[in-house]
Amino acid sequence: MFDAYCRGVCLYGPNWEQVLSYWKGSLEDKDHVLFMKYEEIIEEPLLQVKRLAEFLNCPFTEEEKETGSVEEIVNLCSLRSLSSLEINKNGKIRVGIDTNFFFRKGEVGDWKNHLTPQMAKTIDEIVESRLRGSGLAFQ
Repeated sequence: MFDAYCRGVCLYGPNWEQVLSYWKGSLEDKDHVLFMKYEEIIEEPLLQVKRLAEFLNCPFTEEEKETGSVEEIVNLCSLRSLSSLEINKNGKIRVGIDTNFFFRKGEVGDWKNHLTPQMAKTIDEIVESRLRGSGLAFQ
């Protein structure tokens, strides 16, 4: 999988091309494309859910904020909650891949438990070269 990723051979094409196209879209058409980074969602989930609601033109009311609706949505959309759903434990996507394949720990930095330092360096170099000049950066 590592070699395929580095060559850009993934189920839906090179990851960096997808990320960069959405990044550019978000800069060119802020009304129709919202770009969110996973790290930002993990760091400030309540703020990011509010941001998403505003982007979708359905901001939370003061009452919803006060009664904990935002927190409830964050909880329902958490990796723990989503990974426990029956469909995500035993379902398959169109090409026959088990849906549980898409769930890991959901922790920022967990890649360190799966990649060697050389693998991480290789991916960093590829992504940096593909995103160079775009203004998009990751932690």
